[in-house]
Amino acid sequence: MDLVDRALEALAIDAIDALRVFFLLAAATTITVSIPSSLRSRFLVYGPRAVANPTPESEPKIPTPLGLLDYLATWQVPHSYFTQFYIISVLSSAFWAIQLVFRGRVFQLIATRISEEHAQQSMSLTQVLICWILLAIQGSRRLWESHKFAKPSSSQMWVVHWVLGLGFYLAAGVAIWIEGSSSILSHKLTVDDVKMTNAPTVRTFFCIPLFLMASGVQHDCHHFLFSLKKYNLPDHPIFRAAVCPHYGAECIIYLSLAFLAAPPGQMVNKTVLACFAFVAVNLGLTARTTKEWYMQKFGRVAVQDRWLMIPWVY
Repeated sequence: MDLVDRALEALAIDAIDALRVFFLLAAATTITVSIPSSLRSRFLVYGPRAVANPTPESEPKIPTPLGLLDYLATWQVPHSYFTQFYIISVLSSAFWAIQLVFRGRVFQLIATRISEEHAQQSMSLTQVLICWILLAIQGSRRLWESHKFAKPSSSQMWVVHWVLGLGFYLAAGVAIWIEGSSSILSHKLTVDDVKMTNAPTVRTFFCIPLFLMASGVQHDCHHFLFSLKKYNLPDHPIFRAAVCPHYGAECIIYLSLAFLAAPPGQMVNKTVLACFAFVAVNLGLTARTTKEWYMQKFGRVAVQDRWLMIPWVY
């Protein structure tokens, strides 16, 4: 841990800043890779949108550096590995529940590396509990859906995409409570802390229903896509408004958590907002490639008027 401490000191950041940097750097890297078509077609497109040969016909097959890119693009894992993301999410929620209740060693390692400035603006224990529950619900639902709605597929994704996804869900499990570390350290959790005796705040009153509504929309979208006999152009009313409404719902889920987890005196939890930024960038780019694929497969007129994720927003 001395190496970690020296790195944080050299960069003049603490554990909270480091987590934000991870999310934002991952988002920036994804955007950078998406700009050149030679990288986007090889590394970002996955699932049914991917083509068998990542090298465009207009490009040479072998020469360097394109030959190296083609080689790196062959580092693939089955698309079904997406299920592992949600297994990690659920296990992470369970792990941190134990760590936070008993103020375990791993929690202490992180909480003691938070600056005084961040410690003074801490989430309440109620906020930590509510946000932990909601993230656990999200991970559990997506794990159940990935099992219930699974279909045999030979689709693959780039191995770095898989590793980055695992890292994201591990980091999200920390992001949901890290800005409440000070409250957890200064108060021993008891059964009384689980009791919701106070009236909900205006923020809670609006954000929890928003989270639940977005979760319901996402579930309905996944169920509808599963019900399709083959990969046709979705004709469900919500898909007529947006190409990937389930992606938009996921963005709303994380955005509602960012507002719910805001420390006192702040509009939003910046760590969870950075988490949301990665989700929005990753899914936004995937929605764009999905629309392009729909245009190629079903014709431009069929989808040109559809928004990407959220009608009238994006």
